[in-house]
Amino acid sequence: MPNQATAYNVVFPLRVGLVGTGYAAKTRVETLKTDARSHLIAVAGHSRTRAAEFGKTHDIQAFDSWEALVRDSDIDLVFISTINRDHGAIARAALTAKKHVVIEYPLALDLAEAEELLVLANENNCFLHVEHIELLSGIHQAIVDHLLSIGTPFYVRSSNINPQRPAPQKWTYQAELFGFPLVGAVSRIHRLTNLFGQVVTVSCQSRYWKPDEASDAYTSCLCTAQLRFASGLIAEVIYGKGEALWQGDRSLIIQGEKGAILMDGEEGTLILGDETQSLEVGSRRGLFARDTLTVLDHLEKGTPLYVSPSDSLYALRVADAARQSAETGETVKV
Repeated sequence: MPNQATAYNVVFPLRVGLVGTGYAAKTRVETLKTDARSHLIAVAGHSRTRAAEFGKTHDIQAFDSWEALVRDSDIDLVFISTINRDHGAIARAALTAKKHVVIEYPLALDLAEAEELLVLANENNCFLHVEHIELLSGIHQAIVDHLLSIGTPFYVRSSNINPQRPAPQKWTYQAELFGFPLVGAVSRIHRLTNLFGQVVTVSCQSRYWKPDEASDAYTSCLCTAQLRFASGLIAEVIYGKGEALWQGDRSLIIQGEKGAILMDGEEGTLILGDETQSLEVGSRRGLFARDTLTVLDHLEKGTPLYVSPSDSLYALRVADAARQSAETGETVKV
């Protein structure tokens, strides 16, 4: 007999449709197909050919379009793991059809559309979850576990620079499909708002390297933003990728009144006075599986999620303020 949970009128096993055929989609499949609470039945993708291949590989139906998938009455829950540009439209169609939605960040490239999606989900009593696996990572948990020990934080520097030579010819290097760098990569903002709360002002600059000015595609981008938090903390956020960059950097430094936390790649260090100690940082493997299981547990048992749609929306609002600042050259209030 199916098991019914009442909060969202969910009946198990959930019949799941997947939009996307990339890495995130593939890792979702492994969990969805082995958990008795879900029954993966269909896929659609940016490419019909790849969707057909994906469907054949995983023995599920392949739709020619995401529009057809979200209209299918046999689907209860839609996982959206495709290009950023389409997130908002797919989520809107799914929620309008009164289907539950799990979506990779960002919820939408347009802030107003993202705000409307939260209202729509609430009006239709639909579950809406925006994935943010970085908040599940060992790096983030190590910071959370030791943040109080360094006293009041007052300065943060977060850097994510990824040299790629040659630049890949992928949607992640197309402005229309990926979005403004700190919107498309809103996780860089979300980690900080999760740790430090409300942002007051944002100042940002960005630069692109393109084959020609008319091209939507670029070979490199660099974006730097300064966030002033309500607490007085100042954070610098640096995001860049592509062939114009020569030295990679994936680091996070948090300066507090009693010490500091340093993250360099997967290694962490805690500095307290004259003492320095290594931090145990868990593996990044299996985070999409954890996210998927967290969703299923929440829908079945009502267990808490690690992030709320309103949290995701707030991070997106800060990222959009960075976009406005980069375009106008002015500091933007959040």
